[in-house]
Amino acid sequence: MPRSFLAFTLATLFPLPFLVAGALFGGWAVWIALFYITLFVAGVDEFIPALTRDGEPAETEEADLLSLILVGAHFLLLFLMVWSLSGRGTGLLSFDGLALFAATGLFMGQVSNSNAHELIHRSARPLRRAGKWVYISLLFGHHTSAHPLVHHTHVGTPNDPNTSRMNESFYRFVRRAWLGSFKAGLKAEEKRLAQIGADRWDIRHPYLLYIGGAGIVLLVSFIIAGWRGVIVHVLLAAFAQTQLMLSDYVQHYGLERAQRDDGSFEPVDARHSWNAPHWLSSLWMLNAPRHSDHHAHPSKHYTALEIPARGEAPMLPHALPVMACIALWPKLWRKVMNPHAEAWRSA
Repeated sequence: MPRSFLAFTLATLFPLPFLVAGALFGGWAVWIALFYITLFVAGVDEFIPALTRDGEPAETEEADLLSLILVGAHFLLLFLMVWSLSGRGTGLLSFDGLALFAATGLFMGQVSNSNAHELIHRSARPLRRAGKWVYISLLFGHHTSAHPLVHHTHVGTPNDPNTSRMNESFYRFVRRAWLGSFKAGLKAEEKRLAQIGADRWDIRHPYLLYIGGAGIVLLVSFIIAGWRGVIVHVLLAAFAQTQLMLSDYVQHYGLERAQRDDGSFEPVDARHSWNAPHWLSSLWMLNAPRHSDHHAHPSKHYTALEIPARGEAPMLPHALPVMACIALWPKLWRKVMNPHAEAWRSA
């Protein structure tokens, strides 16, 4: 078995039994999961130097197997937490419940999101559908359209709502990006449908599935735990969406593609994404912090993504989850990040 596949498997699945035990029984299992997802991952990244060499990549079939396992784990956790946090198990309104909510939301926002992001770029239809349904369950189905059709096309330009601007706070960015990506994805899908002779009310319109699918998963939560279950589901989805938006904010902050005389923009390359080549958080997030290589090769499997050579792409001063926490404090964010962004823009 390739070393990287085993490492990805251990890193992503380690907190799963503790989350399940925490949902059923509460207690110490909850805190082990939260400690691993937050302090342990961040601490290991700070003490182990950033990687400059890659290990042996896993085979495609093995990478896909872990992705499908993570899809199953996502839905298991989602509906188990709806049952538990609504009061059937470890209720939300307790110290254990709040810790369990935080740990689960972080798992969904950092692992489930990274995995779904991986899958919606795959050419195999079953894998794309699996990723799509993860996003639908997080009430964020439109990302399946907006991310590949808008973000990957217009990243680093004013036409991409998910590119954060220099000195723009995360809170201003998230208001603009959420609604902007929904509208831009809808426009891109309607343009695509028009090319095949369909209209916006055609049954093939993806947004009908995104909205209808969201209704279906919320109905399942209602059946499991009534209106409290629906509220827990919405809160978990909102927390996970926040993690996704923080990732977008951090990974493109202040980076712009030059505009040519004819109005077009220069091609996307490694200079237009921030990277964080830290060891454990890269495994935990399926190499999502190797963002430049992903934009250069969107269909490339996560186990094969590479770290750009020094000087070819901008590097974050800390691991991606740490930078996402800093982004929640705009003054601190500008103090930490602006010198790096300004130096890179000048260079």
